[in-house]
Amino acid sequence: METFKKISKIAIPVGLVILPFLSLAALPLPTNPVGGGGLSLTEVDTLINTVARFIITVSIVIAVIFIVIGAIMLISAGSNTALSDRGKAYIKNGIIGAAVVFLIGVILQTISNLVARTFFN
Repeated sequence: METFKKISKIAIPVGLVILPFLSLAALPLPTNPVGGGGLSLTEVDTLINTVARFIITVSIVIAVIFIVIGAIMLISAGSNTALSDRGKAYIKNGIIGAAVVFLIGVILQTISNLVARTFFN
């Protein structure tokens, strides 16, 4: 258990530092802004999709990390019921978080389709 605590004290901060760079690596390169004009509905749709993809990707990664940490706690708990209960809570919260992110994705996709006027086609 002490080894797990030592490893997690190092691995979690390193993971939190590396995670944004890993998720931003898949984004396209930004283009030069066009001055003087307003946003079209296509640009708003693209912006909503880009932000939604980023948020959903990061949130799913965090939910999976919580599920894995909970599983490790549950496996390493042995007869320690407090650690077992904490592991179960981590797994439950990770699953709930993933479900919430899925629902947010559905909502954002619906808004995106309404903005692009492709919802009823």
